[in-house]
Amino acid sequence: MSTVFDADATDLAILRLLSEDATQSAAEIGRALGLTQPATWRRIKRLSDAGVIAGRRIEVDQAAAGFGVTVFLGIRLATKGRTSLEDFERAATSIPEVQVVQHVLGQFDYRLRIVARDIADFERILRRRIMTLPGIGQVEANVMLSEERRPGPL
Repeated sequence: MSTVFDADATDLAILRLLSEDATQSAAEIGRALGLTQPATWRRIKRLSDAGVIAGRRIEVDQAAAGFGVTVFLGIRLATKGRTSLEDFERAATSIPEVQVVQHVLGQFDYRLRIVARDIADFERILRRRIMTLPGIGQVEANVMLSEERRPGPL
């Protein structure tokens, strides 16, 4: 049975600041919250050790990196049982353009987030990589027009 980390208001403030910019140092975060650098570092370490902080990542501007199209694919497997879910997931995650593979409940079995340089590049990925995945059945594509991000529930 997993236990939930008991975060106080200061822990939540640290998480908010790190979620906005994970490159901030403990000293910078401490200054913003009125804490010393060592006290802030201990709290960040405790949050990391408890698994609340699962890692630090950078955010890449996909358009600036040459990937101007994001597509969400809903995929229904043709026949459940013939192809194992693990085989499908392993094959899907091996495709470099697939950013996220989500096993979902509902109309589709999986939802994939794919980035491509343009629509022609996406068509190539769809034909040569996605449609050859094991057990592939119905596929529905939704091209992202815009995205608004907001902070999480902290």
